[in-house]
Amino acid sequence: MSFQQLNLIEPLQRAVAQQGYTTPTPIQSKSIPDLLAGKDLIGIAQTGTGKTAAFVLPILQRMTERYPRTLRTLVLAPTRELAAQIGDSFAAYGQFLKFKHTVIFGGVGQGPQVNALSRGVDIVIATPGRLLDLMNQGRVSLKDIEFLVLDEADRMLDMGFIHDIKKIISRLPQKRQSLFFSATMPAQVSQLAHQLLRNPVRVEVAPQATTVERIKQCVFFVDSAAKEKLLLDLLLQKHLTRVLIFTRTKHRANKVATYLSSHHIRTDAIHGNKSQGARTQALQNFKLGRTKVLVATDIAARGIDIDDISHVINFELPNTPEIYVHRIGRTARAGAEGTAYSFCAADERDFLRDIERLIRLKIEVMPHRYHSEHAQYAAGMAARPPPIHYRGRSRSFRPRQQGRPHFRR
Repeated sequence: MSFQQLNLIEPLQRAVAQQGYTTPTPIQSKSIPDLLAGKDLIGIAQTGTGKTAAFVLPILQRMTERYPRTLRTLVLAPTRELAAQIGDSFAAYGQFLKFKHTVIFGGVGQGPQVNALSRGVDIVIATPGRLLDLMNQGRVSLKDIEFLVLDEADRMLDMGFIHDIKKIISRLPQKRQSLFFSATMPAQVSQLAHQLLRNPVRVEVAPQATTVERIKQCVFFVDSAAKEKLLLDLLLQKHLTRVLIFTRTKHRANKVATYLSSHHIRTDAIHGNKSQGARTQALQNFKLGRTKVLVATDIAARGIDIDDISHVINFELPNTPEIYVHRIGRTARAGAEGTAYSFCAADERDFLRDIERLIRLKIEVMPHRYHSEHAQYAAGMAARPPPIHYRGRSRSFRPRQQGRPHFRR
């Protein structure tokens, strides 16, 4: 199937061709026809599958049916980076149309955003907190909204935006087309979708929480104190060309970035405590190859959309297995292959078990020179089968005092 077969209007086809795309992705080919028909939709797809174009293209086409200069489309996103990325997509795909858009998020002064709204826009892409603030100030009206998109709805709820979202939606017209796009569909998102969508079409291009087949996944069992040394050894290998590293906390992201920079590896960190200008500059440096490594927390990385990330490294395993799927999906984008490395300390082995249970895959264990006896024991604990129960007793597994595992009856 080609984009021409999706019945897109000529200006959109020209814009798509200019972006270098000829064949729609599965989420696009399955979503666009229903969206052009005006149906509500729940779209479930992994990151990097083309979700943004799947809703931007049909919304732009439906907006061409009439041209009142009023705010008609609202897109809600969890982070500043993702909102900016969606704004770029509206600019790229709508370059031959007459619509105006603006992006609204916190962390910067509201003056330019208010000025853009006062001049008149057709499309607003916003994070919930700043949008609700401007609504309460009377700076923005949603009374004419025809198209609503919640992008990465699961992450917005994880970040605690549920109440803000409900307040915003309560101010929208009842008659509208609503779209939910998400990498996963936990119960809370499903419940919200059931409340707000009208007979939605459900499009799922891959089973929930599956990982991209082109990603090679490996785990290194390593003591926490040796993680930085192991990381440095890996990054000195030439085939790690553009690397995204994940940590659980902002403090750890800064510490890892400082350590790598001190060893002459060009590195930036990106997280919620960084100013918007610093975050934008770090992303730009990473995208243009000025820095080899970007260290990020999960929230800040939500808007990273770069096709040629060679490796994702989980410096710390996430305590929620679904986050692992989202993290590693930052590589192997646009048909490329990629590699995901994960560091697992003794206190993270339960996280690893949860991840392997979710993805239904045993992740390959990699040897390395920092593989201490303590890490070997952690690996053995993570790999062992459940206890075997017989005659009311169980065969248990525990270490001797020297730290070596053995069986006892």
